Amino acid sequence: MNMRFPKLTAVAAGLLFSTLVAAAPADDVVRLPLPDGNPFPISSAVTVRGDLDTVYVSGALPSVANKDAPKGSVASYGDTEAQTVSTLNNIKTTLARLGLGLSDVVKMTVFLVGDPEKENKMDFAGLMKGYSQFFGTAEQPNKPARSAMQVTALALPGALVEIEVIAVKPR
Repeated sequence: MNMRFPKLTAVAAGLLFSTLVAAAPADDVVRLPLPDGNPFPISSAVTVRGDLDTVYVSGALPSVANKDAPKGSVASYGDTEAQTVSTLNNIKTTLARLGLGLSDVVKMTVFLVGDPEKENKMDFAGLMKGYSQFFGTAEQPNKPARSAMQVTALALPGALVEIEVIAVKPR
């Protein structure tokens, strides 16, 4: 009995798989650019097509809430609750560009900076006040799997909240 045959079969299968993956149509991965021609080198979202399209939405940050506050300050974006609401509204806008809504979100990762007003500890209660306006409501009962963690800082000075999501939709 030739014991090399099973190894040869495994190698052939591996080569076939590699060829199929490499030959996958380019439109199986669709990248949504940032809005308004923003040149920053990330996508707003990436869709991986299949029976269900899986959409990976880049980390979203809050919008400026108080233009009179010093630029890059927490006061310019608001407290954790206000930043969570702003960030989720920004995600909602990105999802809408793809024909999706918050009900399509299946996974969420939340990054929280310690709030200077709360002894530099993450404001989980503030996160939940904002989050529960969008998820687990009568209007939108779907709840994603979620992780939340405190980080030292975010790329946007003054931001306390960054959220990334994964959403799915039938093809």
